[in-house]
Amino acid sequence: MKPNSSNLKHPAGHDTEIQEYGTVVDRPISLDHKVRLASVASLNQILADTMTLRDMYKKHHWQVSGPTFYQLHLLFDKHYGEQAELVDLLAERVQTLGGVAIAMAPDVAETTRIARPPRGREDVTMQVFRLLQAHEIIVEDAHEAARAAAANGDDGTNDVLVSDVIRRNELQVWFVSEHIAGAGIADRDEETARSAAAVQV
Repeated sequence: MKPNSSNLKHPAGHDTEIQEYGTVVDRPISLDHKVRLASVASLNQILADTMTLRDMYKKHHWQVSGPTFYQLHLLFDKHYGEQAELVDLLAERVQTLGGVAIAMAPDVAETTRIARPPRGREDVTMQVFRLLQAHEIIVEDAHEAARAAAANGDDGTNDVLVSDVIRRNELQVWFVSEHIAGAGIADRDEETARSAAAVQV
């Protein structure tokens, strides 16, 4: 008989979870429980969005087309790798604070604030628009979370967000934006672009 993974039990009858998502365990790192709980919540949101952006870069790496195919194919894959590094940094910070890092694709999909792109291939302009929109969401949230962490004395979280998340995303925005300068994204009607981005959200 195939076990039902949703209610899998230990032999003793206990649930397999040893810590619930959204909780923090004690850590001797001189940070109050409430501070660590707040930081973990912010970090997990940014982590879910970062995982989504990472996967969007890989999708576009596979599906990009047109005259700039080769350059963007390489650029998107480079950015994918850098976002994957940020995923590890964010998850490790969550665990360091005593929290539980979000990890599975269905949970990430339920949590992310980044619009889901269609399964099919889109043109380069739309791909770039989606990437820049996703970066903006992450950078905005990271700024807010970094300020809150600093105010709460959580210097480690503030450092990860400022030194790694914000700076890396800003650099990627620069590279993507400059790469498509003159390609028409600035001339596209904003409302049309937003409508397209909302497809299959």
